[in-house]
Amino acid sequence: MDVIRTAIGLMSGTSMDGIDVALIRTDGRGFIERGPFMGVPYDADFRGQLKRALELSRPLSERSQRPAELRDIELELTSRHAIAVTAFIQRFELSADAVDILGFHGQTVLHRPDEGLTIQIGDGGELARRTGISVVYDMRANDMVHGGQGAPLVPAYHAALAGKLQQQGQAACFVNIGGISNLTFIGTDGRISAFDSGPGNTLIDQWVEMQTGRTYDPGGEIGGRGKVVASLAERYLQSPFFRGNVRRSLDRGDFAPLRPEEAGLEDGARTLAHVAAASIIKSASFLPETPAIYIVCGGGRLNATLMAEFSVMAERLGSRVLAAEEAGFDGDAMEAEAWAYLAVRSLDGLPLTFPGTTGVAAPVSGGVLATP
Repeated sequence: MDVIRTAIGLMSGTSMDGIDVALIRTDGRGFIERGPFMGVPYDADFRGQLKRALELSRPLSERSQRPAELRDIELELTSRHAIAVTAFIQRFELSADAVDILGFHGQTVLHRPDEGLTIQIGDGGELARRTGISVVYDMRANDMVHGGQGAPLVPAYHAALAGKLQQQGQAACFVNIGGISNLTFIGTDGRISAFDSGPGNTLIDQWVEMQTGRTYDPGGEIGGRGKVVASLAERYLQSPFFRGNVRRSLDRGDFAPLRPEEAGLEDGARTLAHVAAASIIKSASFLPETPAIYIVCGGGRLNATLMAEFSVMAERLGSRVLAAEEAGFDGDAMEAEAWAYLAVRSLDGLPLTFPGTTGVAAPVSGGVLATP
């Protein structure tokens, strides 16, 4: 009989806005019982440190390299995750002894799949020591060792969630709109195909912060007052990324930000929301078939302008678009839940990635286990 474990997943994504903490009970296979969720935002000073970490990582050539300043940021990131776990356990009146494993994503500071290099800062051993709970971390590296792109990893979880939709005979596509967007297609036969689809929130967030000092466009209100600048949108959508049959994973720096002189605040935000939506549609053309339904999770689902653009484009192709909550899921918690699920799979030596998700030669497990 498969062992059911209680796992907490910890996610700090490319938007660098905070830590998502979620608990599930799972056997790492088909059984998933979703528990509570909590978000812990980063303050502006620490977001600045994470941006600095991106700069410090550019010249690195080995995933274990940690120049002194980057190591300091890594320890601060780890400390904040330990504090978040403690707060989560207290808030939901849990016991650390009742939690079997933490799935720790860390913070991606460099991702160059064509060079077989990915770096996530975050000290799993220190997190285990601070929390008293075993930790699985560094889950991308083994995939890249075996020829994969190191991303996306969430599809294994999406596939487990899609069981009900498959029973209804629907081909479904999960769309995670984070800093970078990614797709997970699950066919009616259970076949999985997944890849990064293009820029999500990153370009919008960079633009709004540059123009206003705010870190994002709440609800897509700024973009909703603007219009699409077609020439700028086309510049992004003509990227070589959208051509050719080989899909690859993206780094947040792969698409250059808009320059201040190129558009007004509102038109820039609207144009980038359009780009985010159109990127999904363009990339979805590489899927085995047109999905009957798109289920959208991640922060981008809260941008009404982006979602309206995406819905119109998808409907033209005969697809429905639902926010995760409309499909019975939690769009904020899904990535953190996925990291909990992957940690349990790692403990059992089950594959985290597959040829259809990362391009790895054969299904492989991954992750490093740290004990208190």
